[in-house]
Amino acid sequence: MSFEKGIAFYKEGKFEEALEVFDQLISEHSGQAELHLYRGRVLTRMGKGEAALGDFDFLLELEPYNTDYISDRGVVLHLMGKNEEALSELDRATNLDPKNPYRYSSRAFLKDRMGDLHGAIEDYEKAIELDPEDAVSYNNKGLAEEKLGYIERSKQSFDKSDKLTGYDPQKSANSLPPIDSKPSAESAQPSPASIREEPKKVSSGDFWNTLKSLLTDPKTRQEFGKFLKGFFSGKKI
Repeated sequence: MSFEKGIAFYKEGKFEEALEVFDQLISEHSGQAELHLYRGRVLTRMGKGEAALGDFDFLLELEPYNTDYISDRGVVLHLMGKNEEALSELDRATNLDPKNPYRYSSRAFLKDRMGDLHGAIEDYEKAIELDPEDAVSYNNKGLAEEKLGYIERSKQSFDKSDKLTGYDPQKSANSLPPIDSKPSAESAQPSPASIREEPKKVSSGDFWNTLKSLLTDPKTRQEFGKFLKGFFSGKKI
């Protein structure tokens, strides 16, 4: 079995097969960080949080200050319902990497999930200060402001996000087909292509749908995004 085969199984969602590959590779080549990293990610996707933590703990023994490992471990803890421990890990990652806007936006996401909306907004504002072109942070800040009843502030955040992404809500609304008071059977079901999903309608209570919007293209997010891609919301570990 090869590392490449394990990665292929992982990307295809064949987690049992991927786990078998990484278990065997680790038994043959113990101590290799990349093998434990991917096994930890596979175990997380399988809902085996405690086993996944074992791999991330091993990785952090090798590299105690690797902020990507720390963040990955924090996500596992969050999915296990251990939010205080997860927040502690994201605090640590932020303290070690204070110039990285993603550290603040990811911690803000967790604070929002925990009900600390003021803390979430503060972190989103710091992320925006470090990266003024971060449309996702503006959008998610707007969601938190909306929950607190700060309607005018949330509108400004959403407007800024829309400008940065080139999204025009009015144009999108105008692109919908006219309402027929007596629709034919053929027109009763709108074409999926005719409706653009409104990003601000995503519920922050849905872990994956919101986090997916948090993980965009910047280089520091790519591996983290691969780790999380494919989780379906509400899954317990």
